[in-house]
Amino acid sequence: MDLSAIRAPVSDDVKAVDELIVKRLESSVVLINQIGHYIVSSGGKRLRPLLVLLSARACGYGGDKHLDMAAIVEFIHTATLLHDDVVDGSELRRNRDTANAVWGNEASVLVGDFLYSRAFEMMVDVGIMRVMDVLSHATNRIAEGEVLQLLNTNDPDTDEARYMEVIQRKTATLFEAGTRLGAVLAEVPRDVEEAVASFGLHLGIAFQLVDDALDYESDAETMGKHIGDDLEEGKPTLPVIRAMDVGTEAQRACLRAAIETGGRENMDAVVEAIVSNGAIDYTIALARSHAESAKEALKVLPDSPARRSMEATADFAVARTF
Repeated sequence: MDLSAIRAPVSDDVKAVDELIVKRLESSVVLINQIGHYIVSSGGKRLRPLLVLLSARACGYGGDKHLDMAAIVEFIHTATLLHDDVVDGSELRRNRDTANAVWGNEASVLVGDFLYSRAFEMMVDVGIMRVMDVLSHATNRIAEGEVLQLLNTNDPDTDEARYMEVIQRKTATLFEAGTRLGAVLAEVPRDVEEAVASFGLHLGIAFQLVDDALDYESDAETMGKHIGDDLEEGKPTLPVIRAMDVGTEAQRACLRAAIETGGRENMDAVVEAIVSNGAIDYTIALARSHAESAKEALKVLPDSPARRSMEATADFAVARTF
């Protein structure tokens, strides 16, 4: 199932969220409008807000506050992208120049701050304390993940456990929060809410694992960024960590040096070490395991088009090539 089919049960909601995002991006400061619209219209999959909509409908919610929740989640995600690209010094995302490459680091950081604060304004407008609790905790946890990733940068002793902690906090947390919000709005029993949140957590982990695998087997035209970008920035992701765990002494030395120094000087040797040791297959297999756990968690919900679409996002996450 492709994304258009996954969106089908909430197609009207998706359109309404797109309109709401454009409306709530408005600012009297021209540069904020320029950068905000540039990022939001950059061709992303908008999977996180979609999951909010699907979760709400799958849990039986009949109101319209899920539209605000979806837009809020997208604003938080976009803010993290703006800040990430500055921290990483990235110049390409989704086959377009990053905002920091076009307008500079200062403007990108400040517009990211604007999006965070606009998201919290919208939370106050919704007026549900539990929603603010979920999202404030999530944004704090995401920030912790960013700092943990920074601590792991250029550290070749980063192991799989440390890596997994980073992606759970940095990426999976917002998936988890988004799906939980749908359950919160529907006021389902707490055990059902926890199961729906577990779906989001496992899906987010699977999504990031596949991203990190694709970093070594895709290309700029397909992925919208350069192959090996993570390692160029000194980030030890799972394909590299696994290759160091099982590779030869020479391969380990090559990979350790690549993490310590960053850059692309030995990228061919790095990719060869990763591929020859089955590190990409290992990473994808782990992603599939988390995707299956995500689908298993949804068994607490009655069958519905929205639930089936949620299950399909797990399959999409591990089958995609971009």
